[in-house]
Amino acid sequence: MQRKNERFIERLPLVPERAGLAFGVTTVLCLLALGARAWVEPILSSGFPFVTFFPAVIISSFLFGVRPGIYAAIVCGLFSWYFFIAPSMTFALQANTVVAMGFYAVVCATDIALVHWMQRANYSLGVEREKSRALAENREMLFRELQHRVSNNIQVVAALISLQSRNVSDEAARKALDEAHTRLNLIGKIGRALYDPTGQRLGIRSFMESLTADILEASGRRDLTVSLDIDEAVSVHPDMAVPLSLIVAETISNAIEHGFPEQGQGTIAVALQKSDAGRLILEVVDDGKGLPHDFQPERGGNLGLRIATALAGQLGGVFSMARGANGGARAMLEIPA
Repeated sequence: MQRKNERFIERLPLVPERAGLAFGVTTVLCLLALGARAWVEPILSSGFPFVTFFPAVIISSFLFGVRPGIYAAIVCGLFSWYFFIAPSMTFALQANTVVAMGFYAVVCATDIALVHWMQRANYSLGVEREKSRALAENREMLFRELQHRVSNNIQVVAALISLQSRNVSDEAARKALDEAHTRLNLIGKIGRALYDPTGQRLGIRSFMESLTADILEASGRRDLTVSLDIDEAVSVHPDMAVPLSLIVAETISNAIEHGFPEQGQGTIAVALQKSDAGRLILEVVDDGKGLPHDFQPERGGNLGLRIATALAGQLGGVFSMARGANGGARAMLEIPA
């Protein structure tokens, strides 16, 4: 498998298709090792004929592979034997020569084998990393396609409900179908906005801005203003963001419908903060006409509030409604962070 963005060590051995270049550079390394050994000859005691040649063998194997490494071992071994093993300037074969060259051959073979195994392991690691990257890309593509199809299907259902509502004469039934159409459209938009195949937590402020703008647009109320007070440090997991967004949508829709039943200027304030106890506190406060004096949330017949209460239970939190301090209504959701 072709690897992309490989690390240097995973590209070894270098230039495998250009053997002439590899052997030429290896020859240069052997000559440099010979020069270095001759230069340190006056300060070395006898018995170190291979001291500068081992690095040349290892570097050649590391950069260019097994064959240039073996070539370097042979060339450097001949240099050592001829110039630095007594009697020098000859290829005389004596007992000490056999021992020294045998030791040299074993060390070089070990070094070349270890370098080769390391390179194969690194290459295999690179291939597996590329396979993992390709699988991750496929997973993301499939997840994106799934999200796209689910959102499209939801919007198709919403469109069918909208068409059906036009043929319903009963006002209450038409209103129920219109509300279902609006909720399904909103769920589809939330699904698209929350797409993240990696499961990363979502920065909530920008999403809330888009969400509240969509709700106001769907309501057709250009006379109302939504203000946001969102803690920049707050982030939520996508699994939590969907019900949280639906709760915000239901409370704002409820405020628009019941707090501002008639045209006129009004403000809805949405705040999401983290408490000192580490819990998320969501507040939706409006300056509308407020709650009825006999309002009892647990007995409320409003479908939106029942949906918000049920979703809060799914999040392990509590949803409540109360009169605002300065009029209007105040909805609060408290959930674990």
